[in-house]
Amino acid sequence: MKRFFCGLALSVLTLAAVPVAQVSAASNTIAKGVMIGDIDASGMTIEEAKEAVANKVKEVVDGELILTGGNGKKIPVKGSDLGISWGNPDVVKDAYAVGHEGNVVERYKEGKDVEENAVKFDIDYGIDDEALTTIIRKCNTEFNENLEKIDLEKEKEKEEKAKKVNKDKREQARKEGEGDKQTSGMTAYIVNSDESKAIIKDFIANSWTPENNEVELAVKTVDAFKNLDELQKMSDVLGTYTTGYRDSGAARSANIENACALLDGIRLEPGQELSILDTITPFSEENGYYPAGSYLNGLVVESIGGGICQVSSTLYNAVLLAELDVTERHNHSMIVSYVEPSADAAIAQSGGKDFKFRNNTDSPIYIEAICTPDKHVTFTIYGHDNRPAGRKVTYKSIILDKTPASEDKYMTDPSQALGYVGMQSAHLGYKSQLCKVVEEDGVESATKIINTSTYNMVPRIIMVGTKGATQADIDELKVAMETKEIKTVRNVAQELGKKKTVTASATTESDADKKKTATTDSELEGAEARNDKPVAESKEKKKKVLSEG
Repeated sequence: MKRFFCGLALSVLTLAAVPVAQVSAASNTIAKGVMIGDIDASGMTIEEAKEAVANKVKEVVDGELILTGGNGKKIPVKGSDLGISWGNPDVVKDAYAVGHEGNVVERYKEGKDVEENAVKFDIDYGIDDEALTTIIRKCNTEFNENLEKIDLEKEKEKEEKAKKVNKDKREQARKEGEGDKQTSGMTAYIVNSDESKAIIKDFIANSWTPENNEVELAVKTVDAFKNLDELQKMSDVLGTYTTGYRDSGAARSANIENACALLDGIRLEPGQELSILDTITPFSEENGYYPAGSYLNGLVVESIGGGICQVSSTLYNAVLLAELDVTERHNHSMIVSYVEPSADAAIAQSGGKDFKFRNNTDSPIYIEAICTPDKHVTFTIYGHDNRPAGRKVTYKSIILDKTPASEDKYMTDPSQALGYVGMQSAHLGYKSQLCKVVEEDGVESATKIINTSTYNMVPRIIMVGTKGATQADIDELKVAMETKEIKTVRNVAQELGKKKTVTASATTESDADKKKTATTDSELEGAEARNDKPVAESKEKKKKVLSEG
């Protein structure tokens, strides 16, 4: 019996030793199922894997990339032109670590898991940003070769015109030619620099092979350029910013999209200032706006153009990233949700709030506004970016103080029927600052406070309808409101509303009993007049000038 147990124990130890021996034997190689990029590193030593990845990177450096866009134009560039290098050599050590960390059992289990579900590590193809910027500018030039021909033809026409007139009028003719040139726009292809850079980096990292080497850049057609030289100076993305409005109703969404349409395509010359209020007003139905929620004296009210402050705030952030000169900006009276505190820009026709900025660059700038089907608004500012390639600008919202909401506030609302009880959410009060942070080659070099903003605290507001109420009804409602108990207020309001409905129903039945004859023309006119009253009220409501969108 003793001999049997010894034999059993020896068998168990032998079985357990098999995977341990396997793990030990393979301890100097990368586990099966580990990928580095598209390289199967299974069974490779660290040195072998390093050599394989280095050869792959060299293949990309020596290889060719075809950039397409601009009416089918194809531009070949070498990987070496992009300054490609191996950016994460430590990835080989990370790959080797799989199945080599922990105790024997843990290593064995991890090794088996990897065999069944491959683990992939990405190769970081470091691309020189300055070299990539040069390539993007080259694309802007070559995608618009026809523009160069048109530009030269205009110059020739101008010279021919000058030759045909006498010497005294030659200068005048030349000026006329210049005048035509300044007023006639050119349709050009402009490469979105930031988006195209991301496309190129992703393609090289995940899709490029010597056979599959063609990638399409992000290109749009623009009619804002006067000549080829100007195009070359307006092809850089100076700043771009996006906010979402998915939770907005149809009217607010329409207002945002309408304001964007009015701002899209605007060009500013060096030194020129843009007033957003002047550009997108008047706030009227004739100008494409609808009644939607806006801020007025601590309340959310319906006014024509509600929501357009999201447009001005989104543009404000793009302007900040472009480092243009902000000449006027106001914060909202209450906090908004679509940007961080101090990153908003309110406009109000009635309050005279405007958002203005000036083109402080050495060339014209072009504003692009896009609203997407999934309800995102993006502003992109194009121009000539002469900032150093290693310069990065970010903005940080800093909360200096926060005021909690006070107790609920009860108000009567004569526009709502007796029985109605509505609520407006509380708004916390804030004092905040927006801070600009500048980095040079990854090192923070400067900070600057851009603005300090104060947002009012507004308590939760309970609105109690009094339309159609008698003075006795109003007095009873006020007594209930003084209790500060919303349940009590709601019960009293509902009871009074029911009584009003019953009384009105009884009156209607009594009137019907008295009138046995057919409806006369005068009665129809009276009904029409009664129907006109709420319409008139609605029209009057729509006439409210936007306070804060």
